Amino acid sequence: MGEVKNRDTVIVRTSVTGIVVNVLLAAFKAAVGLMSHSIAITLDAVNNLSDAMSSIITIVGTKLAARPADHEHPFGHGRAEYLSAAVISLIVLYAGITSLQESIKKIIHPAAPDYTSTALLIVAVAVVVKIFLGRYVKKTGQKVNSDSLVNSGQDAMLDAVISVSTLVAAAIYLTAGISLEAWLGAIISAVIIKSGIDMLRDTISQILGERVDSSLTKHIKKVLCSFDEIHGAYDLTLHAYGPDRYLGSVHIEVPDTMTADQIDRLERKAAERVYEETGVLLTGIGIYSMNTKSREILEVQKQVAEAVQSVGYILQMHGFYYNEEDRTIRFDVVVSFDSPDRTATCREVYRKVKAMYPECSVYVNMDADISD
Repeated sequence: MGEVKNRDTVIVRTSVTGIVVNVLLAAFKAAVGLMSHSIAITLDAVNNLSDAMSSIITIVGTKLAARPADHEHPFGHGRAEYLSAAVISLIVLYAGITSLQESIKKIIHPAAPDYTSTALLIVAVAVVVKIFLGRYVKKTGQKVNSDSLVNSGQDAMLDAVISVSTLVAAAIYLTAGISLEAWLGAIISAVIIKSGIDMLRDTISQILGERVDSSLTKHIKKVLCSFDEIHGAYDLTLHAYGPDRYLGSVHIEVPDTMTADQIDRLERKAAERVYEETGVLLTGIGIYSMNTKSREILEVQKQVAEAVQSVGYILQMHGFYYNEEDRTIRFDVVVSFDSPDRTATCREVYRKVKAMYPECSVYVNMDADISD
């Protein structure tokens, strides 16, 4: 709980810093843009205001996400951070669209800019400030795994590029008398729009549910297999309820000689150790029984595995068990998403194994490639 509170404090503090800096920059740039009749500088000021708004939304999202679980939301409110990141993306996108509209108007009805050394100095200082602010916010966001902060940091770095292009346009106007203000504003707007679309696409992908990082899933399986009684961990499914907040389930393979009491104690110890080492809460642990009573079954398992792997798009076979009394063979197969027909692939596996052991009842369960 202490780590969560510290994370929230870091996010809020960083966001407040961004708000103060962006409001000051927006005020200076707006004054400079209006006095010099520069559409590019004025749009840059508007962009700074959108950044300040993004920071405010980040704070609100963080506060909402920190609310404890309740009856209506038993898994907490952590996903509110995804929504705040989506809103920030929409603000950036809206700022880009409105800026493009203003730029087009200026292209149709151009107005000569009136640059001063003071105005250009303010813009130059803003470039330096934005570079440092962007790096600070993005680095902090990556450290505490906050997409909202990362998006804000990326947007700040983009602002620095925009301000540099404004200075370049001013230099061209002062030396060659060619005004590129309106066209530069259109280019800036296009860049902002693309940035907003990219941010929104990434956030939507997270809301839909992305594949969990392999380093985490492999770590969890390694922790589980550190128990002598567990001979394999499969079908690990994790659901994110906010950054670094996972609930999940898994299947473990244990000897068929274990009693229900022994399995129950093992599950509890395994779930506790996984939570201590990874912070992931395993809410369900399923069981695969492993043959231990006959060496001949190992040969059967080997032959079945070879037949299964000969079928295309099969990534793994696990959970194998051969019951000699009722002559049943059961196992799971992980079918790749690349298969044009995953059900047909699973049926092909069944046909192959059934042809090898026609006297047996064969049960094949199809699993998806959900984690590494």
